[in-house]
Amino acid sequence: MCGIIGVVGRGDETLDVVLDGLSTLEYRGYDSAGVALSNGTLDVVKRSGELSNLREAIDAGESVPGGSVGIGHTRWSTHGPPTDANAHPHTDESGRVAVVHNGIIENYRALRDELEAEGVAFESETDTEVVPHLVARALDEGLEPEAAVRDAVERLDGSYAIAVVVAGEERVFAARNDSPLVLGVAEDATYLGSDVPAFLEHTRDVVYLDDGEFAVLSADGWRVTDADGGRVEKEVTTVEWSAEQTGKSGYDHFMLKEINEQPTALRQGLSGRLDELAGRVTVEELSDVETPGRVEFVACGTSYHAALFGVEALRAADIPAQAFLASEYATGPAPVRDDTLVVGVTQSGETADTLSALREARARGAETLAVTNVVDSSAARECDHVLYIRSGPEIGVAATKTFSSQLVALTLFTATLAERGGEDARELVAALRDLPNHLQHVLDESRAADVVEEYLDSEAYFFIGRGPAFPVALEGALKFKEITYEHAEGFASGELKHGPLALVTANTPVFAVVTGDDERARKTIGNVKEVEARDAPVVAVTDGASDVERYADDVLEIPETHPRTAPVLTNAQLQLVAYHMANRLGRAIDKPRNLAKSVTVE
Repeated sequence: MCGIIGVVGRGDETLDVVLDGLSTLEYRGYDSAGVALSNGTLDVVKRSGELSNLREAIDAGESVPGGSVGIGHTRWSTHGPPTDANAHPHTDESGRVAVVHNGIIENYRALRDELEAEGVAFESETDTEVVPHLVARALDEGLEPEAAVRDAVERLDGSYAIAVVVAGEERVFAARNDSPLVLGVAEDATYLGSDVPAFLEHTRDVVYLDDGEFAVLSADGWRVTDADGGRVEKEVTTVEWSAEQTGKSGYDHFMLKEINEQPTALRQGLSGRLDELAGRVTVEELSDVETPGRVEFVACGTSYHAALFGVEALRAADIPAQAFLASEYATGPAPVRDDTLVVGVTQSGETADTLSALREARARGAETLAVTNVVDSSAARECDHVLYIRSGPEIGVAATKTFSSQLVALTLFTATLAERGGEDARELVAALRDLPNHLQHVLDESRAADVVEEYLDSEAYFFIGRGPAFPVALEGALKFKEITYEHAEGFASGELKHGPLALVTANTPVFAVVTGDDERARKTIGNVKEVEARDAPVVAVTDGASDVERYADDVLEIPETHPRTAPVLTNAQLQLVAYHMANRLGRAIDKPRNLAKSVTVE
């Protein structure tokens, strides 16, 4: 989940390019940061804490020479706490080799024991430090730098994206296995990143590395080979979005910017996928997906909540479906039937647990579909089919517009399968057409900032909903706890009385998601009365159809719409509740503690 940047060919600008790249990648980890530059010798500067600490050290006079080769790293801690010693880059004892790494080296303990037995002294607690020592040993044995790095990589088990510089070499060496790496190609320089924003300011032409591939970057080009050293022909693709889209655009936080970008994101996700005259959903990417007898979703975190929404929608269309936490699916006994479609929901397309689950599903004989935001991501390349959500780049660690876009994409997926069964989608198509405007209305008129003022000092926060509102309640609680650090839980409304009601007091506000006026809405109102009887304040998130506001202390309104699009609108209100509460509490909204954007370790 760490951020990696590498560059060859920028001369005296190399340090600035590396530091700027780390700034754009800080959403991937902010426990520590460091750089290594080569100019005949290697100079390394690294500091625990945020990138600003590294910049201060450099500005205070740390020696970082000019050089045309550089690598940098911003860390999310796995092995060892965030200290200066555990920060990347790591070097060998002589300072000839510097390495940055994302992932987990599973056999590092055995490798470390072997190296220590040979007299190697380690300075950190990380798994990464074995790599520079292995490279140095291979150099001592007479191997050329590229061969030495290959030799070291061949010894590694686990997941890794690795970038290596060797003193005196005007090249960067890189390898990937189960952790993303992408090259940036320009006329006079070559770049490397764990994600495209690392170098997007300099080039939009990219090359995605696959597992087992090895890359050599130089100022005048790049070369990719397989594990055996054979040349691999790679396609250069052009990223559609620009560097400006990854900036804050005047907002105080990326999260608030991305909440407000949701109407645009949904328009992008719906473009070309609705036939309003015929009243049909037309998703070209799904044209070659056979109607399955059963759908199994695998996902993590926010994407798992989207998967639960997908299950609810499919079951309503009489299509059997179930959602699994990807980390449990990959290791559990879950036999796949011949007619099963396994759908991996992952905004980055690189989520390690979800990729493992999808690979396990394919090994069991299942057909697979990736629902993702990132073109040419691992999930997109490895699955049989891919449905892009098209939300544009998302930098904030707490997912917002990608979740809304996932809900819409899964609505389109369900409608496609349901139409094959003869279901009329005219009303849904009309609601989807109006959804971006309805969402803009919610964002413009929300009272969330005022509502949170009433509940700043509460002990805990509960979120409840039924049916398609249940995943929204779960997501509302997750978003709240992610960025406020306050205790929050989401429940199916009927479950409150089966234990959690013991925690309800006058100091535990309950956010109740109630839309429509069906049996689910009426039963949820009954649950609202239960907490009201225990003096708990109630905030109703509602379209006003059920009269729930009679029993609420505060109301967050949405326009009346189709049952399948209402969750997108209620979710936006809860996103704003989380944001404004975190802002009032002075939290690091874009950099919540212990979290990172793309979870590429299991």
